[in-house]
Amino acid sequence: MSTPWAVPVAAAVAALAVAGCSDSGGGGGGGDSGPRAAPPAAETRVRIPQGLERGRFDPHRIYRALAPGVVTIVARASGALDDPRGGQGSGFVVDGDGYVLTNAHVIRSEPPALERADKVYVQFGDGNRVEAKVVGDDLFSDVALLRVDPKGLTLTPLRLGSGSGLRIGDDVVAIGSPFDESQSLSVGVISGLDRTIDSLTSFKTGDAIQTDAAINHGNSGGPLIDARGRVIGINAQIASTGGGGEGVGFAINVDIVRRSLAQLRENGKVHYAFVGVTSTDLYPQLARRLGFSVARGALVLGVERGSPAERAGIRRGGHSVEFQGQRSVPEGGDAIVAIDGRPVRASSDIAALVATRNPGERIRLDLVRGGDRRTVTLTLAEREARPAAR
Repeated sequence: MSTPWAVPVAAAVAALAVAGCSDSGGGGGGGDSGPRAAPPAAETRVRIPQGLERGRFDPHRIYRALAPGVVTIVARASGALDDPRGGQGSGFVVDGDGYVLTNAHVIRSEPPALERADKVYVQFGDGNRVEAKVVGDDLFSDVALLRVDPKGLTLTPLRLGSGSGLRIGDDVVAIGSPFDESQSLSVGVISGLDRTIDSLTSFKTGDAIQTDAAINHGNSGGPLIDARGRVIGINAQIASTGGGGEGVGFAINVDIVRRSLAQLRENGKVHYAFVGVTSTDLYPQLARRLGFSVARGALVLGVERGSPAERAGIRRGGHSVEFQGQRSVPEGGDAIVAIDGRPVRASSDIAALVATRNPGERIRLDLVRGGDRRTVTLTLAEREARPAAR
């Protein structure tokens, strides 16, 4: 069987030559005037996992290859490591330059304060613990990018996969530091897709992955990994009645993570577009009740004042009805059925389609009001990071 590692790649930083200094006390003679040898350069070792793309699902093999790339994140509100206000979570190495991904909530206090930690430390599986710089964080998608000085470290980068092609029932593993038990492994499957979860802001995060792999406090920021050893998400949340993992965990989809990573690397910030509507699913029975000529879409529940949606004339219905247990369903307003020609079949499709666009871009929305259909064009605004109410 092939080794899980490629030959380590040396990324040594060249040592600066130290000029020879003579000890010339009082008129010559005496000290060693020869050149002094430079101290050896601190070397970065990068270990590239290989051979995980083939064969059956093997959690032991995945863990042996990738666990060295999973780290514990310790965030402190002051320089003291025993400060009780600090937090602890997980993260993982993404390249040989010392970049590490984790959740934004690992390095921030609870909403609405959202204060960033004064000190952040990364602890590797071999025991090395180093201070990290916060490159930036994305409060909307709960992603943070850290960087450590790689000199003297052995780094095992994990490879980002793709969110497309994921299926309910696919095998996955989660690696992290639940309850400060570093590099713990849990095994499960993808239990659901296209979930919508809370973010650190008043906006929701869509396209999340649900898993029954055990995720507990401290797993936040660690990788959710598929059978081929690729990261398909960052473990972020649990749904629990008792505060522990109960088989319902959620991970930020890797496609969202990839977008955040690219912008955080470039400028330390992530920009999101904003339309200014809230909506709910329009399904066939509800569509018939409200008199729509379409069966599916996103029924507009509200339009924010001064938003691009309001300026484009998008409206909520002025009269509310109750239908199939749903209260205050607006009647007589708009439903969004397509964005730039791509169908909108559910409320979550709006966030998914707009998330790929940038503030300042123009988009076309196809709207239906009763039996009438029209198209409006609007210019996307910049989304404001309003803290979530907790």
